[in-house]
Parts: sequence; C-alpha cells; structure tokens
Amino acid sequence: MFDLILHAIPVFVICLVLEAASFYFLPDDDELGYEVRDSRTSLTMGLGNVFINIGWKLVVLAAFAAVYLIAPVHLPADNPLTWVALFFADDFAYYWYHRTHHTIRIFWASHVVHHSSEYYNLSTALRQTWTPFTSLPYWLPLAFLGFSPWMILLAQSWSLLYQFFIHTERVEKLWKPIELVMNTPSHHRVHHGSNQQYLDKNYGGILIVWDRLFRSFAPEGERVRYGLTKNIETFNPARVATHEYAAILRDLRAARTWGERWGYVAKGPGWQPAPEGSLDGRPAVSVGR
Repeated sequence: MFDLILHAIPVFVICLVLEAASFYFLPDDDELGYEVRDSRTSLTMGLGNVFINIGWKLVVLAAFAAVYLIAPVHLPADNPLTWVALFFADDFAYYWYHRTHHTIRIFWASHVVHHSSEYYNLSTALRQTWTPFTSLPYWLPLAFLGFSPWMILLAQSWSLLYQFFIHTERVEKLWKPIELVMNTPSHHRVHHGSNQQYLDKNYGGILIVWDRLFRSFAPEGERVRYGLTKNIETFNPARVATHEYAAILRDLRAARTWGERWGYVAKGPGWQPAPEGSLDGRPAVSVGR
C-alpha cells in the first residue's frame, strides 16, 4: 500500500533544515524559531506516530473496505468529478474531526499532543499523537458514499502533507483571495494560539471556508502565544503523549457521581462540576488547553 506521508519524509527533513537555517541566518525578534529539545520531542512524536500507524492503518483499511462493500454505489476513480467530490468530502470530515477533538475531552487527550509545543515551526507539524484511534469514525461515511478505501487514505495523506507547510512563522499573510478560502500559515498560527481570543478557532485542514461557515473563524491580529493555557513543562515524549489521559484518570478517581465522571470524559477540556447545590457543571474554562 503506497503511503504518501512516508515518501514525503525526505521532503519534510529538507524543509526543516532550510527553515532552521533561515532562522539562524535571518533571525527575527518577533519569531521564536527552533529550540533543540522541543524539536527533538516533536520529531520523536512524529516517528512514534509513523510506527504506530504501520499497524493501525491496516485496521483502518479493513474498516473502510467493510463499509465500502455495503455502499449502495461505488464511485469511479477514473472520473475527475469523483476526485473533486473526495477533496471536499475529506476536508469536511477533517473539520468535524478536528473540531470535536478540541471540544470533547477524551478526544482532546489524543489531539493535545499536537498543541503542546510552545514553539511554532515545521517540526511542530510532526508532533503527532500516539493514540490515533479516535479518527476512524469520521471517515467511514466516505466509504459508504462510495469512495474506494485507497482513495480515502490518499486524501487523508494529501491533507496532512498540505498542513505540514502551514506550520511556520516565516510566511506572513498571503493574497486576500487565498486567505479567504484556504487555510494558511496565518490562520493556522491562530489555531495554535493560547490567547483567549484564539482558543478553539480555525479548525480547517486545507480550506478555511468551513470555519467561516460554522463560525469558528478568527483572523490573526494580536501576537500569537503558542502552546496550552497551562503548559505541561516537559520534553519527555511519553508524558507528552499521555499527560491528558493521566489527568482524566485523576479527575475520574476524585469524581463523586456518574454525572461528574461523564463530564470529565465527554465535555470540554477544563470542565468542572458545579458547586454543591447547583444543577449543572460549569462550562469548560480551557484549563490545560
């Protein structure tokens, strides 16, 4: 099975070296550049993700194939319109995958890995989860719509490939029509910001139109502060991969009711139960986000 991301690794490495060199020879006081320990952690997380996906993608492929077999139609791969439809379907699925992985804590525990760096450069793009298992349901409908499993996997890969290049401070805002439609470095810097006005914004993969449509868009204005609202203060890959799962377990042990347990797992990051006498829990306050 051809894996676009594996074949793109040499390109990633070359671009990392070039970006790091640009910070060395053309430093900018407003940009953070690279930090050796942080970048090493990001690269380790990326390699771990690649290793885990060697086995996990076989499960994903089998699930897509099973659903594809019962699909009422099978869309022809030799029709250009099939690929146009796949592009939009994949990007739409990614938007909702991404959005719910910010707003449901058990999903956030997987995705938080990608937001744990306080730097923003191409190495940050490689800081990926070691628990990718919650993404599968979001793309299963594409198989039922008649897209072949290999086509869905390819679409996921080209989305990740595109998103690698928007993890940079070296590119300012682009031409306005591009900024209007496409996810750009400027839009994605906002997404990685821990500033209050930037929290949980700009979920798009390749397109930014879904954010504009579903009112989750924010433009880049104030200098972006990267990382979490409560940073984890570690470069240990194992802790980066598991710290939010550990926090959920601690909260579950301290929970007094099943309602509280449900809230700690299924509500937003930072959700806390209401004080005694109140009827409902307080909303998420972005603790750890």
